[in-house]
Amino acid sequence: MRLRIVVADQAEARFYDAEPPDAALHASGRLRDPIARLHERDLVSDRPGRVFDHAAPPGTRRGAVAHHGTGGERSARNEEALAFARRIALQLERAQRQGRFDRIVVMSNPRFLGMLRQVLSPRLGRCVVAEVAKDLVHQSDQVVSAHVPSEALR
Repeated sequence: MRLRIVVADQAEARFYDAEPPDAALHASGRLRDPIARLHERDLVSDRPGRVFDHAAPPGTRRGAVAHHGTGGERSARNEEALAFARRIALQLERAQRQGRFDRIVVMSNPRFLGMLRQVLSPRLGRCVVAEVAKDLVHQSDQVVSAHVPSEALR
C-alpha cells in the first residue's frame, strides 16, 4: 500500500510518498502560490461595497444611518486560496491516475483543510485515511514524519 502525504497551507504544498512497513518519507513534489502572500489591496483595485442598515427613525436627522463594508467572506485572498486548493486536488488526481498512491494523509491548518475537503473529488476523498489539523508546511521532514498517524502506516 503506497501512501501519499500532503502538507499544505494557502501558499505552499509539499507531497511525500511512504511505503509501509519502513514508512520513510520520500519527497515527491512541491507546489507554490506566490500570489497567496499578497495583501487584499494588491489583489483587487476596488473597495468592497457599502450597505446601509436601515432608514433613519422618525424625528432624527436624515442621512444619519449606520453603514458598513461588505464582502469579507468572498475576499480575493479566500478565492485565491480556494484556487490553490483546486491545484493541489488536480495534482493528486494526476498522481492517482498514474498509480502512485493508494491512500492519502492530509496535513494542514484547519481553515485550509476545510477548503481541501471541499475540492477533493469523491474518488480522492475515499482515499483519505487520516487528516492532521496542524500547520506543518514550514516544519522539517522529521517533524512531518512524527505527525503521520500510526494507523495510516498500516
